[in-house]
Amino acid sequence: MPPTGSDPARMNRKKGDKGFESPRPYKLTHQVVCINNINFQRKSVVGFVELTIFPTVANLNRIKLNSKQCRIYRVRINDLEAAFIYNDPTLEVCHSESKQRNLNYFSNAYAAAVSAVDPDAGNGELCIKVPSELWKHVDELKVLKIHINFSLDQPKGGLHFVVPSVEGSMAERGAHVFSCGYQNSTRFWFPCVDSYSELCTWKLEFTVDAAMVAVSNGDLVETVYTHDMRKKTFHYMLTIPTSASNISLAIGPFEILVDPYMHEVTHFCLPQLLPLLKHTTSYLHEVFEFYEEILTCRYPYSCFKTVFIDEAYVEVAAYASMSIFSTNLLHSAMIIDETPLTRRCLAQSLAQQFFGCFISRMSWSDEWVLKGISGYIYGLWMKKTFGVNEYRHWIKEELDKIVAYELKTGGVLLHPIFGGGKEKDNPASHLHFSIKHPHTLSWEYYTMFQCKAHLVMRLIENRISMEFMLQVFNKLLSLASTASSQKFQSHMWSQMLVSTSGFLKSISNVSGKDIQPLIKQWVDQSGVVKFYGSFAFNRKRNVLELEIKQDYTSPGTQKYVGPLKVTVQELDGSFNHTLQIEENSLKHDIPCHSKSRRNKKKKIPLMNGEEVDMDLSAMDADSPLLWIRIDPDMAVLRRADSEQADFMWQYQLRYERDVVAQQEAIAALERFPTPASRLALTDVLEQEQCFYRVRMAACFCLAKIANSMVSTWTGPPAMKSLFTRMFCCKTCPNIVKTNNFMSFQSYFLQKFSDNYYRAEMIDALANSVTPAVSVNNEVRTLDNLNPDVRLILEEITRFLNMEKLLPSYRHTITVSCLRAIRVLQKNGHVPSDPSLFRSYAEYGHFVDIRIAALEAVVDYTKVDRSYEELQWLLNMIQNDPVPYVRHKILNMLTKNPPFTKSMESPLCNEALVDQLWKLMNSGTSHDWRLRCGAVDLYFTLFGLSRPSCLPLPELGLVLNLKEKKAVLNPTIIPEAIAGNQEAAVNPSSHAQLAGFQNPEDDHLAKEASCNMSAHQQGVKRKADTPLGSPLEPGQILEKNEDSSKVKLKIRFSNSQEEEEIDMDTVHDSQAFISHHLNMLERPSTPGLSKYRPANSRSALTPQHSAGCDGTPTTKPQWNMELPRKGTGKEQPPLEMSAHPAAAAPLSVFGKEPASSKHGEHHHHHHHEHKKKKKKHKRKHKHKHRRDGRERGRAPPAFPSPAGGRPARSPSLSD
Repeated sequence: MPPTGSDPARMNRKKGDKGFESPRPYKLTHQVVCINNINFQRKSVVGFVELTIFPTVANLNRIKLNSKQCRIYRVRINDLEAAFIYNDPTLEVCHSESKQRNLNYFSNAYAAAVSAVDPDAGNGELCIKVPSELWKHVDELKVLKIHINFSLDQPKGGLHFVVPSVEGSMAERGAHVFSCGYQNSTRFWFPCVDSYSELCTWKLEFTVDAAMVAVSNGDLVETVYTHDMRKKTFHYMLTIPTSASNISLAIGPFEILVDPYMHEVTHFCLPQLLPLLKHTTSYLHEVFEFYEEILTCRYPYSCFKTVFIDEAYVEVAAYASMSIFSTNLLHSAMIIDETPLTRRCLAQSLAQQFFGCFISRMSWSDEWVLKGISGYIYGLWMKKTFGVNEYRHWIKEELDKIVAYELKTGGVLLHPIFGGGKEKDNPASHLHFSIKHPHTLSWEYYTMFQCKAHLVMRLIENRISMEFMLQVFNKLLSLASTASSQKFQSHMWSQMLVSTSGFLKSISNVSGKDIQPLIKQWVDQSGVVKFYGSFAFNRKRNVLELEIKQDYTSPGTQKYVGPLKVTVQELDGSFNHTLQIEENSLKHDIPCHSKSRRNKKKKIPLMNGEEVDMDLSAMDADSPLLWIRIDPDMAVLRRADSEQADFMWQYQLRYERDVVAQQEAIAALERFPTPASRLALTDVLEQEQCFYRVRMAACFCLAKIANSMVSTWTGPPAMKSLFTRMFCCKTCPNIVKTNNFMSFQSYFLQKFSDNYYRAEMIDALANSVTPAVSVNNEVRTLDNLNPDVRLILEEITRFLNMEKLLPSYRHTITVSCLRAIRVLQKNGHVPSDPSLFRSYAEYGHFVDIRIAALEAVVDYTKVDRSYEELQWLLNMIQNDPVPYVRHKILNMLTKNPPFTKSMESPLCNEALVDQLWKLMNSGTSHDWRLRCGAVDLYFTLFGLSRPSCLPLPELGLVLNLKEKKAVLNPTIIPEAIAGNQEAAVNPSSHAQLAGFQNPEDDHLAKEASCNMSAHQQGVKRKADTPLGSPLEPGQILEKNEDSSKVKLKIRFSNSQEEEEIDMDTVHDSQAFISHHLNMLERPSTPGLSKYRPANSRSALTPQHSAGCDGTPTTKPQWNMELPRKGTGKEQPPLEMSAHPAAAAPLSVFGKEPASSKHGEHHHHHHHEHKKKKKKHKRKHKHKHRRDGRERGRAPPAFPSPAGGRPARSPSLSD
């Protein structure tokens, strides 16, 4: 560690020259996790962990670890009892006293709370004090072993228990438990350093009932039974250095299958599913072979395990040497439709074993590299397995998704760097959440982020060639595997971490090409490109005049400058032209190679060398152009709309051999409902050799065209004749042929794995329903149905009842029936009633059925504006046992909201606002994904500012920054401390350290103090927040031998008398913050402790709580008191004179690294402001009791101000 005290987390993130520098003052080398009791009845877990760490700085006296919802019983370091404090600011983001309800405020506070415990910034929820007996030991940088006993009771996140309520023992009931979560969520089930950049080796032990199997990472070394043979312990060793975030666990009565092709691979599934497991995993070895071949590198771990579990958090979760899948991916050989989907999941998880688990990332801003590489090699596997057509179709699908999302929300940034500049501080100001942490991201944003990452990798491949691309991957893997085998040189392990700069460096080393412009365009900035193309043919010059416009002003767009390929199909062949795009609207003249000809019957050469006869009667006599395509290779992340005549689209559909072009043509033909379009679509439908997805798209397009052409349509109905011709018996056209499964193409057009086919039939029935026409306002009841509707309803009812007796695979038919009933309701044919859907949505039904039923309830809520159903849904979001279902309900409400911020609705009222606020503020603290989903919903319903249905806060409008009078109603003051504040909560992790006497003390006190402001109004809050049962107040410290050291008992009490707290900094939020955030990085600054430079001290100056522009804000009581107290010289507390005080890190004023923690807190001028205030400097920070009393008098409504944004009024900050 450099002795400068500058913020190590960001030391070299920009340059990447010096490799990885840890944000922590120690190196973790090994961790033991031992879970010796798992109780399925109570859903509880008891165990201990032991971390082996090497201090990297002398006078390390506090160790911060991550731990959420675990109850910590005792902590020992090298067998000595150690005091510790547990504080998790994310449990309740904004204190309950606050009446603030605007989302801007919440998002800032949430980002700050997450930063406050972010392991990548050296922070954590658990702060452990190193016993004084070990200080000498630490100064010699000798090893420490930290032993922590913990338990977990009914965890709401991190570990998911599935306990079916049927008869029998737990094993007979199929009860199982598995770890889950989004990004680094391991802290939810055991204390650890929950960062992807802290690697160590692992020993994992799990004691379970004899009938159960525990599956975890690494090699199973042995299984030991207890004496009474009722329990057994599984011992796993993982010798490859791995981050805690990639550690996982699954325990259940699994059936075990050793892969017949690769004995080091083992598969696990729930009882009775073994035959399905055999079929589903029979293909996996081919995926292994493919990846090992293209990466020219062995699979990095000594074994691989797949576990299929119920109630999965996500379909695929990859962890070191094992992946956890949803049991719904299992299928038999009968089910064709599921096969490609499941194989794709297997291939995805295996790609992440190489990039994501084995190779980890340095920081969150490097995540795109791992997601990009794993997505890219998965794409190569797809190309090989399903063919180029499927691959190009997938790329087009992904491209359309990311383009639509970026245009809707304003952009996805792959490589967020949070520098010191104000503008740069929030690169995502268009979003309603912070993108500095994975845990604050909307789930949809994260999905799109992954999608964009692999598309950008493909752009890099276009630039440097696939061969070089694979060489780069191979280089990364071989460096990592060399590093992973260095057992005793843990400093080498950082070679297993990838960073953006390292990745780009190895690209330029391998390929010798400079891809900086490409990176700047797609990685360092967000947005996609929008092209509009139109053309005219100039017959005199025989030139195609092509005009390409760009829209780069709408949200989510950016300006593209660079090469753009245009393909022109002429009569004499297909020609590629590369245009240089420079200014906004550009006309390009493209010379044509062929003269127009009508008479000569010559074959026309296509792109792929084929020569075909075309009927040229439709085309323009003067022009040789058949069709034009802009950026056919999708080498730009773009939406390209081009104007062509309908006959050009028809030619393109019939004769262009690229599936993407055919799909573009089909989409365009929807705008031209003419007999010629109909003919082109019908021809494509009947072409056996045409890609099945194109033919499927043609079916849907044909249906739309037929509907638009109702008045002019001649001949038989559009689809029926085709269907009978293709799929029915020649002799009896009403009977459908059975499928011979020889051709998958025709299978997918017709769908004949019985249940999928029947499900599609029901969907078709539903599609045939049109809105009911009511005669003289008669009410539709089930007795007077329209005869056609009666037939449909009877058919649906029959299917639903059949399903109860003979359920179909994944209940596809039930799902379709539920959707069809909702369609009948919406069109007014049957009375609208949600009770059927509510019964199908109950816990216990298959998840697909529940989701379909919930979708109907969500839709009902919107159409009928039903408050009761909305409450029922919100209740499910809070109480449903399945995390995935809760997430989906939020997701569906967001996509199909009962009302939005721009409309009036009877559903929008204060109770609902409070309910949703509570849900995202404290009700979802156990699941990052759920909380971000709640934020998305809140944003959709109410927008960023205070919801319109709330009454105005009293006096809320008289905020005046220049004024020094405390005119504000105390309930509003918390908002006055603007957005990022709540963050502070972090500090409370040290609040208690105030009493530890040692050179560090003043820092501790300092941090602690800040916290007290949180406490004084959070006292109530902390006491009654449901912490997922973390420590009770009394449990915090057992260590009492030296009362001066441990004055922490009164953490929740209101008597401020004995707290060793420096009240000063409480008043002075900004100073505190900048100082505090630096202190979080590293407890001590060895190099400076003797001389404390002036400006570092100014971090401690009381600053009259100035606002960002130096004008004191409305906090008069404090303002007046500080100067009066004689800020200058108070007699130093003892310890200050005893030890030279450790300096506050210089960097606060150096290069402002603090911003890496509070990147969103835009106002950094408070630093300069402090310098001006040096005259009030106090060298010593402890002004205990007097201030304590004073604080007692202070208004109790201030949230802890730890965000780093100076206090300002909310009305201004929004």
